[in-house]
Order: sequence, then structure tokens, then C-alpha cells
Amino acid sequence: MTSLNAHANELPSVDVLAPIFKASGDPLRLEILRVLRRDTFGVLELSQMFDMRQSGMSHHLKVMHKAGLLEPQREGNAIFYRRPLNLDSDKLADQAIRQIFETVDRVALPRHLDEKIEAIREQRAGQSQAFFSRHSEQFREQQELIAAFDLYAEPTAELIRKRAARQSWLSVLEIGPGEGGFLPVLSELFQHVVGLDNSKDMLAKATRTCIEEHLNNVDLIEGVTDTLLARGDAFDLIVANMVLHHVPSPADIFLDAAALMNSGGCLVVSDLCSHDQDWAKENCGDLWLGFEPEELTSWAADAGLTAGEQLFIGLRNGFQVQVREFWKSTEAA
Repeated sequence: MTSLNAHANELPSVDVLAPIFKASGDPLRLEILRVLRRDTFGVLELSQMFDMRQSGMSHHLKVMHKAGLLEPQREGNAIFYRRPLNLDSDKLADQAIRQIFETVDRVALPRHLDEKIEAIREQRAGQSQAFFSRHSEQFREQQELIAAFDLYAEPTAELIRKRAARQSWLSVLEIGPGEGGFLPVLSELFQHVVGLDNSKDMLAKATRTCIEEHLNNVDLIEGVTDTLLARGDAFDLIVANMVLHHVPSPADIFLDAAALMNSGGCLVVSDLCSHDQDWAKENCGDLWLGFEPEELTSWAADAGLTAGEQLFIGLRNGFQVQVREFWKSTEAA
């Protein structure tokens, strides 16, 4: 009898499911879960999105967080929310949460929510563009407050050289080339190089770099990834060096990269690991205080990309840079 009772105590209890289903048993909360499928939003942004007072939204988020449906992410003085990154497939509660996510994701967002999400992204993008417009002349100095260019550019270049030596790659896209410091590396390895940036000031600096370095196989384009998707462009390699923490929706970069890559192509990302140095927002124009490695892996998987080699570089000022690669399957269309 004792052994049977002991065995029963080891079995998962359905009691752990009650808070999850109670917290998710509300149409508004299900809508919140849907808009957080890939994005991370602050309390104020979610309040604006759903036309409700901040106190009311905070209550809903607190209940969902307590049930394990959401997790908070501090970005300076603001609290943002996202879906949990690490769900354990062996835990009953996490299985239930994953099933809830998979179920609500089958339902398309209503148009009015899509429009509000896009408005928030445009607001974030405008904030980033305004910063680079004001500080284009001090861009390198501002960035090197966090990490000197060579500290992440050289390891990234070495990884790309190693891959390019074994692949029949011809074309590469660099998202956000800034002053163009990485373009000489890409120009040497690829027949065709495209640099894409939404800042006219940064493109002007990149153009100057191309002229000075005689980079005749580089095309510089003003716009965002949607610009290239509309043109039907495709690339063997896509590079994003210290860009994700400046973009309104980092997860979308993975989706767009997957759509822009040829079969068997690769996305190489270098960016900051999650940190708490809030001054980077004001001094460097950062929208996000870095990312957990699991975030990048999750966004890549959602885009159908497979994580490959990874490298972590610790800096003396307390920052850590991650260099990651993500592959598109050769079977992918």
C-alpha cells in the first residue's frame, strides 16, 4: 500500500492545470497571447492596443504571469511582456501552456489589432531613425561605448569565411550596414553584395566607404526587408551585425530573412546578450537591452531556421556579444 501511495504522489496532478485554464479563460487574455506570438510589448503599448486603462491591463498581465502564460522582461525602467522562452515538454503545466499557444495561433488576428501592432512598430522605427539622424556623425563613437567594431566584426567575418569556403555562395545581404565597415569583408567573398538600411544618413556614410574601398560589387538600398521582399530578391547569406537591438520587431527579421534566403542559405547574427545597462537606450539609440540566446533560437525556429554554430564574447564593460548562425533547409522552398 505504501509503495502505491508513493507512486501516486509522483504522478503529475491536474491541480497544476487549474490556474492555467482559469487565467486563459478570458477572451481579452487570449487576444493578448495572440499578439505576443512573436513580439514583446510593454504595458503601455498593450493598454493602447486594447483601448483600456493601464491599471486594468497590468492586472490581466499579472494574472497571466502568475499562471506561467507570460514572463516579464525589464527594458530599462519599463516592463515588457513576452511568452515564456523555456517550456519543458516533460511538465504537464508546460504542455498545457504550449497547447494553448498552438491553439490560439491558428486564429488570425483581427485587422484592427494588426493595424495597431503596425502603428507601434512604426513608432519604434521612427524613434530609431530619429536617433541615427541626430547622431550620424558620432555613430562609431556611440556604438563603441558598448563594443568596439573589431571585437564582434572579426569573429563574425571568420565564421563567414569558414562557411563561404565550403559553399557555392554568390550573393549576400547585410541588414543595417551602418557606416559600411563590414562591407569590404563581404565584397571580397561574394560576387554580389547588397546593403539595406532605412537611414539616409547611414547610407551616405556607407556609400563613402564603398567609394574609398573601391567596392564595385556593392549595391546600397534605402528601405527595410519588405522592400526586398516586394522586389523578389534572394540571397545565399544574410548578415545582421549589431542590428536587432535597433529594430522594432526583431522576430520579424528572422521571418523576412527566411523568405529572402535561397535554399540552404544562412543567416548570421551578432548582437548583445540581455543586459541591464539602461544608458544604452539614450546614448546609443537601442530599442532593446539585448536578447537571451533562447529568444533568437525561438524566433529562428518559428521562421523555419535551424540554429548552428554559436560564439559568446565577453567584454570588459560587462556586455556580452553573441555570434549566431541559422540555416535554411535545403528542402525548403
